[in-house]
Amino acid sequence: MNIAIAQIKYKSADFVFNYENIIKFFDDKYDLIVYPAIDEISSMSFDSKYKQATDNFYEKLCQNFKNNIVLIGTKLIKSGKLYDLTNGYFDLNGEKIFVSDEYKDNIDCDLYILSKNRYYAMDTYENFVENIVVKNKFVYVNSIMLRDENVYCGQSFAKNSDNNLVYNAPLLQEGLFAVDFSSCEQKLKLMEKEEEIFNLTTFALREYCENVGFKKVILGLSGGIDSALTAVLAKEAIGAENVYSIMLPSKYSSEGSIKDSEKLVNNIGINVLTVPILPLFDSFMENVAKEYKMDLAEENLQSRLRGLILMFYSNRENYLLLSTGNKSEIACGYGTLYGDMCGGLNLIADLTKTNVYKLSNWINKNGEIIPQEIIDKAPSAELRPNQKDNDSLPEYDVLDKIIVGYVENGLSYDELIFKYDKNIVDKTLKLIYRAQFKRNQACLGIRLTENAFCSNIKLPVLQGIY
Repeated sequence: MNIAIAQIKYKSADFVFNYENIIKFFDDKYDLIVYPAIDEISSMSFDSKYKQATDNFYEKLCQNFKNNIVLIGTKLIKSGKLYDLTNGYFDLNGEKIFVSDEYKDNIDCDLYILSKNRYYAMDTYENFVENIVVKNKFVYVNSIMLRDENVYCGQSFAKNSDNNLVYNAPLLQEGLFAVDFSSCEQKLKLMEKEEEIFNLTTFALREYCENVGFKKVILGLSGGIDSALTAVLAKEAIGAENVYSIMLPSKYSSEGSIKDSEKLVNNIGINVLTVPILPLFDSFMENVAKEYKMDLAEENLQSRLRGLILMFYSNRENYLLLSTGNKSEIACGYGTLYGDMCGGLNLIADLTKTNVYKLSNWINKNGEIIPQEIIDKAPSAELRPNQKDNDSLPEYDVLDKIIVGYVENGLSYDELIFKYDKNIVDKTLKLIYRAQFKRNQACLGIRLTENAFCSNIKLPVLQGIY
């Protein structure tokens, strides 16, 4: 049996693009081509236009493949007819083929085809492949696609009946890949984690802009590592000429932060504008607040003035505003609603501060791109004199371990206080729960872990434990 995996890109509910891409990656020399599933959008099931477009899409495919056999997810097109084969069989050249959207043990077949789009989550793919133990020929197919916060990244694979890996498709690479079940066992082709994240986030930004219609992006440059990393990712994704940055110094901004931002801009060649916020701040305090108190409201006002300016340019120029808060800050609510949390998309929302540093150092592995001064400096919002993040938060090396343990790995409270100082654990969990109202109002973020605030972690706003 001569079969191929069509690991291809789809766009959400874009039936014209999806049809054309399926046709593009068709070759009639194969007995069977296995395409990824076209995800049904359950939240649009009530929409008659969506339903009609879906029906027309499959009808058009059936007309195109009147003399061929193709499998699109669990939908088989054979001799111009459509069959839904979820947990079902079909025969091809005397071989019994089973099709499913979940893996089941002990299925009697010659070839098992697993077709369910799998979102990327760091450090999970190798286990996914190893945990599928087969006694028959096996194919897994995954699409390449941005589905809101989820990135489907390909990495389709095939195993022979001895459970040996015989093919492993690349991350985020489209292609029509022939499967030879008689070939020698292969090792998984894996990238460094930081390289995966770099490729995933830049892919996500390109796809978001392409699907929504943005040509350019804008972000605020603070002199800190989060905005610097986001600027580098944006430049890589859509080109330096399409990235606009604004430096928004206040009276508390250090000279070093301004110089560091200027150095970053020179290193990567993006556009930059400087708009000091002090005149707006002083005018507000004099005409609205009437008095200075050096309190949290004044700190947040500075952040909101920055958000106001960024949103103005985003609206006026039709630029996508990138938010730059990391997972550690988002977990603890260390951000200002309608201020630095403004934006349409956040590329690093699921990266802890620790992972932000790791990715930044990886980017610099062949030479300085992000200025070393930005990487080395103590993190600060610079909203009051000599402010540092650890004035409000536990040190990131401990904080991130607690966040990862509790949110990503599901460690219990007792397990956490066994490993870390009880007072720090109590403070961290209280911050996490008390910040949920902010996360409910945050912009879309790109999911990079199995358990992410920007996707499947939804804590209650009202609760009496923390």
